[in-house]
Amino acid sequence: MKTFIALTLTILAGNVFAATEPAQTGVPLDITKTISITDTSAACGIVPVEVVYEDSHGQRHVATYSVLGDGCGGD
Repeated sequence: MKTFIALTLTILAGNVFAATEPAQTGVPLDITKTISITDTSAACGIVPVEVVYEDSHGQRHVATYSVLGDGCGGD
């Protein structure tokens, strides 16, 4: 029974935790639901961003890319 529980938890964990994949320019992502996006409001300069999302098959993914942070004052 312990083996069955461990196997079940392993399978479920595989659906919850997603590997990070770099976003590719020009390749559309299959995003059905956005789970979270890195907050860049206090960052200045080029910063990494992670987007956690679910695709149309219910699989969770993490895409990474770089953006210019919104926290560079001076206006």
